[in-house]
Amino acid sequence: MRKTTIWQTTRKALTVSALAAMVTGGAFLAGGTASAATTLANACGGTVNGGIGDTVAITGTSVKELVRAGAREAGTLALYDVAANDIAKVNTISVGTIPNAAGGSVQGEAIGAAVRQAVKNTKSWGLGLDPEKTLDSIKHKVAGSCGLTTVATNYVAPALPTPGTTGPQQGGTGGGTHALPSTPNLLPGGSNNGTGHAPPRDYGNLPVAQPGVAVAPGVRYPANSPLPGEGAPQYGLPGEGQAGQGPDVRNAGNAEALATDGMPGDVQLPMLLAVLVLAGVTAALVRTWVLRRVS
Repeated sequence: MRKTTIWQTTRKALTVSALAAMVTGGAFLAGGTASAATTLANACGGTVNGGIGDTVAITGTSVKELVRAGAREAGTLALYDVAANDIAKVNTISVGTIPNAAGGSVQGEAIGAAVRQAVKNTKSWGLGLDPEKTLDSIKHKVAGSCGLTTVATNYVAPALPTPGTTGPQQGGTGGGTHALPSTPNLLPGGSNNGTGHAPPRDYGNLPVAQPGVAVAPGVRYPANSPLPGEGAPQYGLPGEGQAGQGPDVRNAGNAEALATDGMPGDVQLPMLLAVLVLAGVTAALVRTWVLRRVS
């Protein structure tokens, strides 16, 4: 009886231990799967390769000189060498993550804000009389000088759906595809509804001009008669060259020269008398004008 009790107790203890081990191991496995890796960059600029969801981090050494310059330009009497040495002791400064895309980026503003917080966490006594102003100056200096490009090494582009399908069914267990819904009725009266095709048009009722009956050239133009335009060329006045016909164009009137009396060039008597009278008058006027000038 006692041996049975000891065996039952031992068996229960082993069962509980095995269950605890299984639960603990499962928890470790789950924790390892959920945690993402950290991709460490050696500089605050350039390209970083990593898996989707990985944390992107930089070293404190990579921004040491930028912290030094920012603290010196703050104008707060900061001991910039002390601040630079303190940030160099930080191994990792998280600045972002790698997105689920073929390529991405970590902007300089995000890197500057992360470095500012890292310097503040060091509790450095080299930040000068106004630590917040010094930290802002460091942030501005880093943001203007840094920037990372991320590349997801395990990114897989989504597959395009097959033509005629809409992709995987939402909420289903089989993950299959289904065809596109049928095309709605396109034609009135139910003809070819749902097919997306219209019947061919009937053009039989359109008016068409009937062609005329062709006439042979021999009927239109007899063999012995010349074709239009083939007659002999005519020269001269119209109607000339044809016997028994006079010219079609005649003079508009009968013009005759008037008879003249005497020979051409003869001076008639009236003209001669007029010349003599004019000469006498002119001589009298000249004589009168000369006598007046002398007296």
